Amino acid sequence: MPLLSNKVITEVLYWVTRKKWLILAFALSIILFYVPSPEGLTPEGHRTLIIAVTALILIVGEVISLPAVGILILVMEVLLGLDTSDGVASSFMNDAVFFIMGSLMLAVAFVKQGWDSRIALGIIRLTGNKTRNIVFGFTAISALLSSFIGEHTVAALMLPLAMTLIRNTSKDHERVRELAAVLLFSIAYGSLIGSIGTPSGGGRNAILITYLQLFDVSISYIGWMKMVYPLVLLQIPILTILILTSFKPEYKQLDTGVRKLVVEVAKLGEMTGRATLAILIFLLVFAGWVFLSESLGLGTIALMGVFLYLVTGLVRWEDINRNTHWGVIILFGSTISLGSYIKSTGAALWLANHLISITGSEMDAFPIFTDAIIVVLTASLANILSSSATVAVLSPITLNMAADPLHVGMVTAIASSFGYFTAVAAPACTIVYSSGMIRAKDFLRAGWKVGLASTALLLIYANTYWLIFK
Repeated sequence: MPLLSNKVITEVLYWVTRKKWLILAFALSIILFYVPSPEGLTPEGHRTLIIAVTALILIVGEVISLPAVGILILVMEVLLGLDTSDGVASSFMNDAVFFIMGSLMLAVAFVKQGWDSRIALGIIRLTGNKTRNIVFGFTAISALLSSFIGEHTVAALMLPLAMTLIRNTSKDHERVRELAAVLLFSIAYGSLIGSIGTPSGGGRNAILITYLQLFDVSISYIGWMKMVYPLVLLQIPILTILILTSFKPEYKQLDTGVRKLVVEVAKLGEMTGRATLAILIFLLVFAGWVFLSESLGLGTIALMGVFLYLVTGLVRWEDINRNTHWGVIILFGSTISLGSYIKSTGAALWLANHLISITGSEMDAFPIFTDAIIVVLTASLANILSSSATVAVLSPITLNMAADPLHVGMVTAIASSFGYFTAVAAPACTIVYSSGMIRAKDFLRAGWKVGLASTALLLIYANTYWLIFK
């Protein structure tokens, strides 16, 4: 009797073909481990880069879930001797992770009180029935909201509103495909451009603030808004025009869809005391972010808001536990941990010096050239990784590329929001793609225009307005 039956061999071969990226990642990590450390790179820095390469391959190959990649990062940090288990645990949990965790929990409480439907009614009252006005309204509201409660939260809140308008206009998806595209991309791209407006707009912003502190640089909530919010406002009309020129909506006015939506929202009745209390608590949290974030931290303030929602009974722990994406928290924490070791082991400085040596003369002569390199590198990686993972990995490198860490750090954070090109580039894109109303190639139809416009605008803005701002 053979030791291995044909069935077993077939199953093994099937597993190997399904897990080829996993096998490649581990094989490459073993090979790189035994390769001598490059000149100028410490052994610890060498091992840190092995972890980064392994994680990148697994993320690109999509062979295991992203939370599993996050867990592997933490395990490898201990196994490769970067730190003790207690040290890795300390690098994993910090205020940025508290902020991400608290924000996801706050979003659950926000939806629980039906504020998504009430926002829909407010948008329609402001924009009227014309399609182009609604697209502008969706873009503006998505951008403004995502500045404070995160892109994924806003996309999840706004998607049902757009889907209701689309369904009320026509039950035949083929007859409203272009209309669906302009509405859904206004939500996704609006959420992306708005997410960089304040420190509370996304995990990437909190991560950058954490790294800036390692360079003895601090920026307040209001200081961040002064630097970035004019850019957000500039992009809203430009984005609206680019979306409307990329797709040709079948209906110029949405009379029927709007009427049905207004009726549906009106059935919710007047605002209850619970809904009012919910928004008051959120306003308190927002005020804390503005005035107390430097002393208490964004994360602690977010968790205080979650505590108030729980104590007042506006949301149950069971709801938070069921609807909070814990895997996202693990991924954020692990990438932050990896980023901290990329910096502390000297790997970040080594990579930055190599980039500078390649284009050193141009970077010295034209500071905007440094910004361009950072934007292209960050935006490219952000369309493969999440924006937060991109900032966590790249910030320790880019912060060493110029004399002004605040400038290059903010360029990195903003460019990480340029996830316009694929359905998996950003949570907001994935959420609207899940509707089934848009195709993967639609992201390229609009994405290349928006990407070029955002890149050009950022380079001009960073090298003009920021000079005045200083």
